[in-house]
Amino acid sequence: MTPEPRDEMRDYTGRDLLAGKRALVTGGDSGIGRAVAVAFAKEGADVAIAYLSEHEDAEHTRKLVEQEGRRCVLIPGDLADPRHCEDVVERTVRELGGIDVLVNNVATQTPVRSLEELPDEQWERTFAVNIHSYFRVTKAALRHMPEGGSIVNTSSINGLRGNKQLIDYSATKGAINAFTYAMAQVLVERGIRINAVAPGPVWTPLIPATFPEEKVEKFGEQVPMGRPADPDEIAPSYVFFAANRLSSYYTGEVLAPIGGETLPG
Repeated sequence: MTPEPRDEMRDYTGRDLLAGKRALVTGGDSGIGRAVAVAFAKEGADVAIAYLSEHEDAEHTRKLVEQEGRRCVLIPGDLADPRHCEDVVERTVRELGGIDVLVNNVATQTPVRSLEELPDEQWERTFAVNIHSYFRVTKAALRHMPEGGSIVNTSSINGLRGNKQLIDYSATKGAINAFTYAMAQVLVERGIRINAVAPGPVWTPLIPATFPEEKVEKFGEQVPMGRPADPDEIAPSYVFFAANRLSSYYTGEVLAPIGGETLPG
């Protein structure tokens, strides 16, 4: 990618906001997931990373986490598989001794020009990865999460307003928002908070991998800031929601870092 995304949190200084915590980050090999994993490590957490098959990227993330003196467990596999969702949680608990923070971040997207062009297989795959895994990983993790635990879901601006080229993706992100709202009501009595981060354009490997070159060249120019965010700029939102010291009164919130746009309401 040119330029390379900033996703290593090099200028970030932790304050032990997550000291002693055990975190699972799905889609943690690169982009927002990598930045979140490194930020959590700098805040004192051990981290397990679930990812598909990008082993080199995942190893780099592990190196960054371990440089902060924290443990990092890599768990490859397809989170569209219901069984793997459970296995990811069980291995996290086995390797780290528990799970205090869950970040559901894994996602896939494929642009289309019309609904007629969108095949059933793509629709089902997008839902399997982007929302079914959130349901399954969360369900498995709740068996182990203590009072004071935190769940952070990755949504998108496209889940708030839609995107004509990302019909299935937008639908899953809208579902993530509703899932977050509903689960906040379910979990409040257990003392577990659940929130979502809904970024606008973010410069991650998913962009050049899924959009045509002419779209990539102008990616993010439409927002008032005139550019996409880097993952390093988004990860602190996850730290905010993960850390009880910062957000103990927040649950069922959707935080939208979107570069200066104003949302209705």
